[in-house]
Amino acid sequence: MTTPSPVPLPPASGAWREGDPPGRRRWHVRERPLALEAGGELPGLRLAFETWGRLAPDRRNAVLVLHALTGDSHAAGPAGPGHPTAGWWDALIGPGRALDTDRFFVVAPNVLGGCQGSTGPSSAGPSGRPWGGDFPFLTQRDQVAAEVGLADVLGVERWALVLGGSMGGMRALEWAVSHPERTDALLLIATTATASAEQIAWAGVQTHAIRSDPAWRDGHYHHTGTGPDAGLGQARRIAHVTYRSEPELQSRFGRAPQGAEDPWDGGRYQVESYLDHHAAKLVRRFDAGSYVVLSEAMNSHDVGRGRGGVHAALRRVRARTLVAAVDSDRLYPPSQQAELAAGITGADAPRVIESPYGHDGFLIETEQVAGLVRELLPAPPRPSEPPLPRPSARPTPSFLSQEHA
Repeated sequence: MTTPSPVPLPPASGAWREGDPPGRRRWHVRERPLALEAGGELPGLRLAFETWGRLAPDRRNAVLVLHALTGDSHAAGPAGPGHPTAGWWDALIGPGRALDTDRFFVVAPNVLGGCQGSTGPSSAGPSGRPWGGDFPFLTQRDQVAAEVGLADVLGVERWALVLGGSMGGMRALEWAVSHPERTDALLLIATTATASAEQIAWAGVQTHAIRSDPAWRDGHYHHTGTGPDAGLGQARRIAHVTYRSEPELQSRFGRAPQGAEDPWDGGRYQVESYLDHHAAKLVRRFDAGSYVVLSEAMNSHDVGRGRGGVHAALRRVRARTLVAAVDSDRLYPPSQQAELAAGITGADAPRVIESPYGHDGFLIETEQVAGLVRELLPAPPRPSEPPLPRPSARPTPSFLSQEHA
């Protein structure tokens, strides 16, 4: 049987709340309404964001890092007050790393509709109470429109690079299509031009699990003290199976029981315990309403909508572009990245991230991702130095420089 966790669950939601430690977050506040693609508007909004490095005087060294479904602005740095988990791309961001903060000004916003400081269902609405189920329908274009306001406030007229994987890749693509003049380079990883029927189906099963929880209350649960934890946990279990590969799960867990538990007598297999662990982790740091809003925004993703179709939309991209697939990804299969690379003028053939971890490979295989970043943001040439004197009788030495990827 399932062992209850000794860690108490959060009150109704794992969202960041006013009064919680801010951590490294800063906020961009937009006081004027944001018109939404589906109709209506948000009367105002806040975007939580984090930055590393400094904006250069010419303002040409800014990099925009966009997170996936359950990520947030904390792309780098340790866990601590205000940040329940360590940075999800920590190995990429920092001095001497691929996103070298001695050279680049790195910006990571928490997406509009999220729950770690940005306006979303857990935020106060016009009534002063949480939006809950009244939060409006969002699309990726709405989320990018909010991020444009952040870029303007930061003084970033053009990004040196916009990058993201999965949902973050959807927004990165929207940046390059909606604002080609503001996107110099583009890195799309494990993402797609349009959400497929299968992706919509998987997300629909997950949102159905949340809405089927009696504590969902049509999304109006934030003030009750109890939230749809069971539904959110079940959504995470379903999602996590799609994020990993079958060979990895088999090699890690096989049919082994969890400890002394007997699967024939109410106990669990190891793989079930693994999914329970990830469900419990998410419930403590995320909001069910945001999970629904962001999943539906991902389902709405179609870069060709209103633009004459996917191929016409992709031809708008002017950025130097790399597209990368994870070879074991069964949720965003490499064929989708091949379509992106074929449709974007000047994009090379898709790069392949080799990984046994499935879709999550874009978060785990950071050395391979770093190599892609360095292709788009090569290190500046070293300053020239006068040659050292050498005896004429000796052969001229040959030096080979190899950059770590």
